[in-house]
Amino acid sequence: MSTLIIFLWLINIACDTVGQIAFKYAALTSKNKQGLHYWQTLFSNIWIWIGFSTYFLGFICWLAFLSEVPLSVGILLGSFNIITVMLAGRILFKEHLTLFRIVGIFFITIGVVLVGLT
Repeated sequence: MSTLIIFLWLINIACDTVGQIAFKYAALTSKNKQGLHYWQTLFSNIWIWIGFSTYFLGFICWLAFLSEVPLSVGILLGSFNIITVMLAGRILFKEHLTLFRIVGIFFITIGVVLVGLT
């Protein structure tokens, strides 16, 4: 893989991870979870806009990435985002990693490595 492809892939992973974390923070900081007031509070939260912004940047990088690799390779490499989001959730939100999740991380990592070698 070329340096450009790897760069676009890493930017996409970072944007997706930051976006997911920002959305989680936005959801957690909105105390009242009912009615119109919830949506007003949510959309006035800086974290929701950080999430939208990073998702937009990630979308642009994803399009550029897909223009350089076959879709079948791109979608498999894109699955690595699952690992980074899961690990960020563990670190930032103290979410529990079960044995099955750890085994899943292992298999996804092996798959990404195998696809990246081709």
